[in-house]
Formats: sequence, C-alpha cells, structure tokens
Amino acid sequence: MNGLQIKKAIHPLKVQNITSYESLEIQQVTQDTRTIQKGSCFICIEGATIDGHDLVSKAIEQGASLIIAEKKITAAIPVMYVYDTKKALAQLSVLFYDNPSKKMKMVGVTGTNGKTTTTHMIEAVLEKAGHQTGIIGTMYNKIGTEKIPTINTTPDALTTQKLLKKMSEQQIDSCAMEVSSHALVQGRAWGIDFDVAVFTNLSQDHLEYHHTMTDYFYAKSLLFSQLGNSYECKDYPKTAIINCDDHYGRKLEQLTAANVLTFGVSEEAVIQAKNIHISSEGTRFDLDFMEKTYPVKIKMIGMFNIYNALASFGACYALGIKPNKVISALEELPGVKGRFELVPNQADITVIVDYAHTPDGLENVLQTVKEFAKKDIYCVVGCGGDRDPSKRPIMAKIATDIATKIIFTSDNPRTEDPEVILDQMTSGLDSRAYIRVTDRKSAIERSLSEATPGDVVLIAGKGHENYQIIGKTKHHFDDVEVVMSYFENKNRRL
Repeated sequence: MNGLQIKKAIHPLKVQNITSYESLEIQQVTQDTRTIQKGSCFICIEGATIDGHDLVSKAIEQGASLIIAEKKITAAIPVMYVYDTKKALAQLSVLFYDNPSKKMKMVGVTGTNGKTTTTHMIEAVLEKAGHQTGIIGTMYNKIGTEKIPTINTTPDALTTQKLLKKMSEQQIDSCAMEVSSHALVQGRAWGIDFDVAVFTNLSQDHLEYHHTMTDYFYAKSLLFSQLGNSYECKDYPKTAIINCDDHYGRKLEQLTAANVLTFGVSEEAVIQAKNIHISSEGTRFDLDFMEKTYPVKIKMIGMFNIYNALASFGACYALGIKPNKVISALEELPGVKGRFELVPNQADITVIVDYAHTPDGLENVLQTVKEFAKKDIYCVVGCGGDRDPSKRPIMAKIATDIATKIIFTSDNPRTEDPEVILDQMTSGLDSRAYIRVTDRKSAIERSLSEATPGDVVLIAGKGHENYQIIGKTKHHFDDVEVVMSYFENKNRRL
C-alpha cells in the first residue's frame, strides 16, 4: 500500500500547528504503540484508562515519524496539533485507506435487539441477489466466506476502515454492519458512507454507560441524523428503515434528512406484517407493501423475527432488490447462531439458546415460547457483571411472570461477585418462585434433568458466545456445547 503525503493529510484536518514541518510520507496510521512500524503516524487518543499523549516517547522509539496530538507534548519529530484527535483518527483512516465505503453498498443496523439477526438476513439476501458480501458485527467480521474474530460489535474507526479496505480489495461490493450506541457516541462510525440505516428498536440496556434512556436514544439517533444530508447517492437514495411500532422510531423519522421506509404491524407502517401465525416450525405472515401483498414463511420463530425480516426487506428493497427476490432469500435462511437456536435432542424437549440479555429481549423470547409451549417453560438466565444493574430485577420479574420453572444463574459476572448479582436479580421475589444455581453449567444441566417430554427449556443471555468472563479472564463456555454434552452423556448411560 502506498503511503500518505503529509500535505494531503493536513487538508481535511483543522490543524492548530505543525512543528518541524517537512515533507513526509506516512506508511501507517495507528493509535496503538504495539503496532507501530517505521514511518508510522501515531495519533494520541485519550482513553478511559490510557492517554496516548503519555506514550509519545515509546511511539518515537518504535519508529513513528509523525505525532498527532491535541495536548502539548515534547517530541524530536514533527507533531501535528489538532482540536480533536478522535476525529483526526477517523479522517486520516479514510484518507489512508482510500475511502473504501464509497465503493460499496453500506447498510448500518442499530437498535437494542435484533442487530445481528438483521445484518445476517440482509447479507443473505444480498448474496442470493449476486452481490459479494461482508459483515461487521457482534459474532465476527466476515469477508466473503472468511470469518474474522472480533472483540467489539463495532470496531474503532481505524480498524473499520482497514477492514473495509480489505473487503474492497477482495471485490466485496456490499456490507451489512452492526452499529452500537457506544460506537456512535465515540465516533467509531465516522467516515463510513452508509447508504441505508436501519433502526430495529430501543429498550433498556447499557445504562451503566449512557445513564438515561434519553442519552441512549440520542446515541442511536446519530446514525440517522448523519445519513444523507447532502442528498448525494451512489445508485439509490440514502434511506432510513425505521420501526414505527417503537415510539423512539417515530422520533427518528424527524431526525434524518434521508428517505424513510417504516416497518411494523401497525396500520401506519409502509412495510406491514399481517395475518401472523407463529409455531415451533416457523413463522408465517402476509407482507403488505405498496398496495401489494406477499405471503411469507420464514424458518425463524417469533414476533421479533418478523420485525427483523421486515427491517431486512426494507433495507434490501432500498438497495434495489425486487420484493419477491428479497422474500425468497429470507425464506431460505435457516437462522443465526445463538438467536433462538434450537438444539436438537432425542428427549422430545425443545431446547432453545438465545442471546436475550435485556428485559425487552427476554420478554420477547419468552412470549414467543409461550405461544407454542404445551407444557412447562424452563428459563435459565442471569445478568452480566459490570453492566447496568437496574435491569437485573426487571429481567428476573419477567422470567417469573412468564416461565413456569426458573433457574437464575451466572452470565458473565466479570469483576462482580455473582452472588451479589443474583441477590439483586431476586430482590423482591418470592423465593419459592425460582431456584438459584450460581454455576451456569450446573444450572443448565439441572433444567435438562428436570424437564420432561413436551417441555421447553430456554437458556438465555449468552447465545453465540463461546466463553464466560469471570474476573477479567475468559473461560471457554458454550451453552449449546453444554446441552449437547449433557444429552450425549445421558444416551451413553442408557
């Protein structure tokens, strides 16, 4: 990859001052001293625990040839002072990687629940329509068939641009991307030229970070307020796909300059689901759109998956795919790992692993189970540590209100005492209404040992995750593996 001339780098930045200016060619842009190579531009980012301004000497020792800072520093190499190094990081990343999102169809999906399923639905439709596709999201980043492990739902601005550049080099022309509220507030999505923005829903989550629902909504709204303000488009107009059954969605309609397609089950929705039938075999409904009705039968179960399908339909239609082709592709999709995932067994017990880790998510999943459950509903659920504690008793109350057999257990306790988390979940509940089994493996096995043919066992909270975070250490743990191992061992004993 060719370098970036400093003269070109200066142009988009509001530069306060440049010391020791000379003609330079930047060979790399980074905010991480561990990745610095000779000729790197090191951008000083002030984080929650580490301030990059304190690492300038180390950056220079490792070969940095340019420092970008917003605080006064001492350095023997050129220093470019800017007002906001986070924006500088995003702007230089776009420049250095030649603005790759401009070269592809970009769909950003945000909301409390449904982001992962919706991005996978959109990707499946685009792929079926002949596009070369990529995904950026919670489970992994995906370039064609290659899956790349990821830490955050939405990477930092530099990592994202580098990833999009790699996609562009491999002829990827469309990317479905989960965009988290943290990322929007922190500017991680700056510089991405989104063509379509999707809003799934908004319910209580991440208040340990955003503090209020107003601030949480504001974070989500940034994706839409930054969409299409210039009315410049590639092939199709910039479009916002918004859940109008969610009252926050109605607010979003006024916050974007882009075209809006609403979806939902209400009469006001432009993309409307009617005549809904949900069973353990799948979900059927009629999709009304532009005075036409399309029958739809998807393999995924639940009202929430109807909303995900409607959102995906809108996004793909906005990118020029015909309604019948969108529906055909959605009907073929088997499901997404850890999202209402049915775990096969020979015990005639319906075992479901789901990522539901918010009050709204848990309620939606349990209500779906209730629609087809013939006997008892077991719910194994916990709450994550170092996250919003106010949702803990709410989730526990939802579980006891809907399920018939409840086992509260650990999720990812992180640095909190799991017993304290369980105390907070169960405060105010009748102790006869639930069982506490702190060890997650034991809790899952207990639910399976007590369940009888015809029962449903929902294991909620971790979904696709193959780890459990205890303290600051990740331990291998997979809910699906625990279930399958239990039944394998049981079959051996028979």
